[in-house]
Amino acid sequence: MPEQLNLTVSLRGTRQVKSNYQLFRLTGLLDAFSEPTFGKVIGKCVDEGPKNIILDLSKIDFVDSSGLGALVRIAKKAQTAEGKLQIVTNPRVTQTVKLVRLEQFLSLQPSVDVALENVKKA
Repeated sequence: MPEQLNLTVSLRGTRQVKSNYQLFRLTGLLDAFSEPTFGKVIGKCVDEGPKNIILDLSKIDFVDSSGLGALVRIAKKAQTAEGKLQIVTNPRVTQTVKLVRLEQFLSLQPSVDVALENVKKA
């Protein structure tokens, strides 16, 4: 059963923990307002494990540079923990990520199913 995450008024989500990955489904805005809480909550979850992280951002309406910075920090944190971050995206998120040429580093995926297959291969 997914647990509700207490993020911000503009960013909501759930967390589902399985044996070798965590799946976060987020909706709303990943911006300068929500980024500090988002970074802290997800970072703590990476510490708790499992280290493979799937962020479903397919229902995110907006990502700004603060949000991108948080995604990069989480990707680095997962790598340091010998895990992997994958981001399920939508056209708006993909466009923002491609503007700063981070699509390879942030491992953008078209669906949660594809991200889950990647986790199973790891």
